Amino acid sequence: MRRRVTPADGPRRAGAAGAALVLAGAGVVLGLAAGPAQAAEVSFATRCVPPAGVGLDPVDGTTKVEITAPATAKVGDEIDVVWKFTQAASKNPNIIDLPANSVQPTGTLKAAGAQTADIAMTGPRENPAIPKGGDMVLSDMKGTLKLTAAGELTLTPGPYTVNAMGTNTVCTPTETVPKGATVTVAAGDGTSTPTPTGTESQSPDPTDSATPTGSASPTDTASPTSTASDDGQTDFTGKAVDIPYTCQSPLGEKKATSTIQINAKKNGGSYGLTVQFKNSPMDSPADIPADSVKPSMDVVLGGDDKGSVHVEGPTNSEAIKSGDPIEIPDMTGTYKPGATGESTLSPGVLTIEALGTTTTCKPDKTQVSLTLTTKEQEGGASGGSSSSGGSSSGTSTSGGLAATGADDHAALKALGLVAGTAVLLGGAVFTFMPGRRTR
Repeated sequence: MRRRVTPADGPRRAGAAGAALVLAGAGVVLGLAAGPAQAAEVSFATRCVPPAGVGLDPVDGTTKVEITAPATAKVGDEIDVVWKFTQAASKNPNIIDLPANSVQPTGTLKAAGAQTADIAMTGPRENPAIPKGGDMVLSDMKGTLKLTAAGELTLTPGPYTVNAMGTNTVCTPTETVPKGATVTVAAGDGTSTPTPTGTESQSPDPTDSATPTGSASPTDTASPTSTASDDGQTDFTGKAVDIPYTCQSPLGEKKATSTIQINAKKNGGSYGLTVQFKNSPMDSPADIPADSVKPSMDVVLGGDDKGSVHVEGPTNSEAIKSGDPIEIPDMTGTYKPGATGESTLSPGVLTIEALGTTTTCKPDKTQVSLTLTTKEQEGGASGGSSSSGGSSSGTSTSGGLAATGADDHAALKALGLVAGTAVLLGGAVFTFMPGRRTR
């Protein structure tokens, strides 16, 4: 019969095993035990490897943990085990502040002796805000193991992964690790089952935000470019085009494809532009405060006109909770033609500002979304640029994060908002999920 060992079993067996000691404050889970296993600290040398391509070197440090499990149990019981970090091997790199509840540990606890198994350990995404260079504070990891054979069972820490806002740092022991706990397993009903050879359970994949979802193909040319003629028409709708971007940050380079449409409304000799992202909704991996994220773009002019038009979107008016969708709002600006003839408008460099930092995504290639028949206006854009009258807020031509000295440790320091895929910006990976916005 399958029997799960829980902290409640101790009092029920007080006459047989003595009073059960419950150490709730230390996160100790007790089973059918004469006394709880000692949660002695285990220390081992560890190498932590940051995500590939981010430009950070591996870190050699020391991991200190406490492994807690019942001291005694019997075959057929399912025991709960706890892995408590008292020291992680690496610190938060000096790149961004990590907001609260943005770090999740997972790992493997090795069972040996009476039976052999890899116990998948998972901790909740719970942590205080961690400043740049600060000690990593990791939640307690928990796992379960069904006992299948009598004898002495040892539990030893193995490799673990730190998922910080979507990026994985893998930490692996570089020396023989001392056992963390020992469980004496008695025969259950005089029988035992064969020792399993595979992993006892599976942990959730901490890289759930690293897989692109629903990106449209950049080679889609199903509909022609929209062309506007000067026949009294005032509203012009552009073609939705797929633009492949390369986003660069201190943590490396990432590709993304966004579906973008440029529309125009004629006002005298000028045009009010609206740039829309068609597949931009995304789920936030952490709480984002209001008025902290602002997108902008330089629309590229071609054909008879030259230069660019700066368009901007508003900041997020309300705080966004972790798990809620984020959208890139419509970006607007004014185009004053600098040439007479046909002028083309194409999506250009996308800039995201978040709490004083700036990240830039540059198109690998672009496509014309709208063509306008224009008349030259004094002070128009030909050979230069046009803006909406507002500040461009200092876009970063290097594509990195601006060093502004912002000091809000509880909020995101960099946020990538390129639709249709996952973008690595400032240490965070976000998965964009098309199809949630209807225009």
